Amino acid sequence: MNSLKKLKQQFLEYIEIERGRSLNTVENYDRYLTRFLNFIKNDTPGAITDTSVRDFRLWLNRQSARPPVSGAGGSTGNNHATNETLSKKTQNYYLIALRAFLKYLARQEVKSLPAERIELAKISEHSLDLITPVELTRLMRSPQGSDIKSLRDKAILELLFSTGLRVSELCSLTSDIDLRSDELSIRGKGGKVRVVFLSGSAKQAVKNYLASRKDMSEALFVQISEAKNQKLTKDLTPLTRRSIERIVKQYAIKAGISKKVTPHTMRHLFATDLLSNGADLRSVQMMLGHANIGTTQIYTHVTDKHLRDVHKKFHSKR
Repeated sequence: MNSLKKLKQQFLEYIEIERGRSLNTVENYDRYLTRFLNFIKNDTPGAITDTSVRDFRLWLNRQSARPPVSGAGGSTGNNHATNETLSKKTQNYYLIALRAFLKYLARQEVKSLPAERIELAKISEHSLDLITPVELTRLMRSPQGSDIKSLRDKAILELLFSTGLRVSELCSLTSDIDLRSDELSIRGKGGKVRVVFLSGSAKQAVKNYLASRKDMSEALFVQISEAKNQKLTKDLTPLTRRSIERIVKQYAIKAGISKKVTPHTMRHLFATDLLSNGADLRSVQMMLGHANIGTTQIYTHVTDKHLRDVHKKFHSKR
């Protein structure tokens, strides 16, 4: 009989090659499953039972959010000073990975706990901490100047708001981007291709940025040294998702925005802007690349003001 450790490795290779999952997803699944296997301390498929899963969930629920959960099942890694435990959403990531692993075992005819026995934790209704239209305008105007770094950062913000791209998708863009068209084909989660659209301001921002580039790097967005008057004449390192997160945060602070602003905030703004202006949910789902329309529906709560205005305008006044 194959060990759980070996089966886990086969599963990770399966979701990467056969299912086309990103390396980031594979690494996350590896981390979640390794933590579970370390917890149960038994390398046989039969060790995954209702009881072992329940004990693991109790253990997860008692972990401190800071510092991260310890890799060993015997160490709780609790930091009671913070009184902040892992969120239900984070706990569900572990359960989703375990459920996918169990489905794989069933397909391989390996006897273990049926995947349907695992239920996700109930989480409170998702709320979006969005910035106001005025704050968005200030944010978009924050990168000023004609230096290459300012032009790059302006292009990043414009593209995020125009397309609703995930930060990983933005990082994957290349410098041979075709700006003759108003649309781009993007390969998103699970290798699925979708079309996103460029606004006039986004196209112009990218054109201005590329015109200042003299290097041969294939990446669209690259790291730029702070050295004054640096000439880009060689291959440069592509920006990472962390770098882009820092750039967005930097300009939010510069714009005087006290709320937390991330690249994903820009994706939220993209979706709510479309819905607030009358776009249908199905179209927004396709532009965001959501597999399930239920994921897109979280944005409908933000557009309740539109419903209130309709009621005020059309309902009989008595």
